Amino acid sequence: MMKKQIQKLNKGEAVTGYLFILPQMIGLMIFVIIPLVMIITYSFQNRNFLFGNLGFCGLENYRMLIDDEIFLMTLKNTLIFSLGVVPLNLVLSLALAMFLAGSAGGTSVVRGVIFLPVITSGVAWSIVFKFLLQGGPTGPINSILSIFGIEGPNWLFERGWAMFSVVVARVLKNLGMNVLIFMGAVMNLPQDVIEAGKIDGAGRMKLFSKIKLPLLMPSILMVMIVTLIGSMRVFDTIKLMTDGGPEGSTMVLVYYIYHQAFKSFSIGYASTIAVVLFVIVLILTIFQWSLRKKADYYEN
Repeated sequence: MMKKQIQKLNKGEAVTGYLFILPQMIGLMIFVIIPLVMIITYSFQNRNFLFGNLGFCGLENYRMLIDDEIFLMTLKNTLIFSLGVVPLNLVLSLALAMFLAGSAGGTSVVRGVIFLPVITSGVAWSIVFKFLLQGGPTGPINSILSIFGIEGPNWLFERGWAMFSVVVARVLKNLGMNVLIFMGAVMNLPQDVIEAGKIDGAGRMKLFSKIKLPLLMPSILMVMIVTLIGSMRVFDTIKLMTDGGPEGSTMVLVYYIYHQAFKSFSIGYASTIAVVLFVIVLILTIFQWSLRKKADYYEN
């Protein structure tokens, strides 16, 4: 009798648990699984909303990618953008977190200033940066540089400087979140291990490289993965600041997907590019996640 009551109670708890996760599973199915399956399906179709084309084309869309010079250029631009955003974001956020964690006064104000861009709309942030980086002597940034006798470039309309500008804008936009994550990790470092290192005569640099950095590896890995994924799917910053220019030097994969889908109406080809982007992000994430074994080794 008791056994039946326990089984009944366990079934009731299981049903309650399934009901709690049901909304999340429905959302996952509607907004993730079904769109992903549809995009993969569209990538094998000659689907164009403008001309009404619709039909199975096999791997033709994927073969087109090889000869598409714009796609290869956007792939290179995406790589350059990510290589600029991820290391710069990691270094700055970790350095600020170490400084704020060891600072006694004024940290609340500094934290607020650093975190403010995170809660600011990406559209508003991009528009403000576009205003600040106006070319010529009338631009706010160039006006400040002219005080020191420096002639500022036409930031958003010169190759090289345009990519640099969008990288900096993106780094500053998401810096605050990573700083808070690292601050939590730094403040939870085992103080007995750090004190033992100090007693053994370890200096600041050795204390950081041999003790603090290995202990922070799990947090660094997590922040690296999130920042990399965010850099690979950037759109609003590119669209509002440079519109992919000059001469396509800041056009990244997500923006090219948008261009193919909503300007050329080539849904099939846009879906193919989206599948390629998905595979690239998946491979990079798996590779970085495989490093977690080493991070767990340091943590333990």
